[in-house]
Amino acid sequence: MNTNKKVIRLCAFVMGVSGLVILFSTLFPIFSYEWSADQKYPKLISPLVDEEKASFTFDNRDFTKLSSWFEDQKKLPASDDNISFFTISIPKLRIEDAVVKIGGEELSGSLIQYPGTALPGRVGNAVIFGHSILPQYYNPKNYLSIFSLLGDLEAGDKIYASMDNKIFVYEVFNSFEVKPTDLGILDQNKKGSFISLITCTPPGHPLKPKRLIVRAKLVDIKS
Repeated sequence: MNTNKKVIRLCAFVMGVSGLVILFSTLFPIFSYEWSADQKYPKLISPLVDEEKASFTFDNRDFTKLSSWFEDQKKLPASDDNISFFTISIPKLRIEDAVVKIGGEELSGSLIQYPGTALPGRVGNAVIFGHSILPQYYNPKNYLSIFSLLGDLEAGDKIYASMDNKIFVYEVFNSFEVKPTDLGILDQNKKGSFISLITCTPPGHPLKPKRLIVRAKLVDIKS
C-alpha cells in the first residue's frame, strides 16, 4: 500500500514538474522577446493611428489567413506584371528559396506578397508576410514557422529575391513594430527598391498583438 502511494506521489511530482517545464518553455520566449523588444524598439511606432483612439479587438481569428492580420483592409492597384510568384533566401535565418506568392490568403503553404505592392527590383516597396510560432519550433522550411526568428535580422544582413532569372540583393537597414491598425507599412517608397518582411509578434503569442517589420533596400542585381 505504501509502495502504491509512493508511486502515485512520484507520478504526481513528475507530472507537476513536466507541466511547469512546458509552461516555462511556452512563456519564456514570449517574455524574453518582449524584454529585448523594449531595448530594440523603445517606442511602438504608430504612424497612422491616434494613440487615444487606437483600439484592439482580439477573437478566435485564424492567423494563418492574411486577412486576419489587420483590423482594416487596404486595396492597392493591381500590378501589370504577369508574375504569380518568386523566391527569397535569407542566409542568416537559413531560409533558402522560400516561395512568395503574389496575393492569396493561405500563409501555411507559402509567404505572401501583399497584392499591389512593388515586385523585387521595381521601384517601390515589396511587402511580404510570413507566419511565426514559438522560436524553439523554428524550421526555415516550414511556412508556419518561417518568420519566427525575423527579429534576429540586423542592419547589414542580406535578403536575396530571385525572379526573372535575376537575383536582387537587398540589405537590411531598419526594423520596428507597429499596431495591427497601422497600414502605413504598405506605402510605396518611390526613392528606390525596397522589401518589407512582416510577421506577428511576439512569436508564439496567442493574441498576436503587434507586427514586426524588417525593411531592406536593393543594393545589387545579379544575372
